[in-house]
Amino acid sequence: MSRMLLIQVILTALVFASALGVVVSRHEARQVFIGYQVFLKERDALNLEWTQLQLEQATWATQARIETAASERLGMIKPDPQRIVYVEYAPWAR
Repeated sequence: MSRMLLIQVILTALVFASALGVVVSRHEARQVFIGYQVFLKERDALNLEWTQLQLEQATWATQARIETAASERLGMIKPDPQRIVYVEYAPWAR
């Protein structure tokens, strides 16, 4: 009878250890998932900021805005068509 009791105690300890392993494993999986969710939120925030920066860059780089800044802040004007000189491109020849 003592051998049977020893086997029962060992099996009970193994079942308890297995259950404890499952609990620890589930806890670690939840912690990893929480960290994953944090990274997803950070990725979404960075994507939103990137989109906003692209819109801001597109706004600052419009032709009308550049012409307005050139004329108002730098005092630049468009030259008369008679004063425009076109330079022809000729590759270097030897």
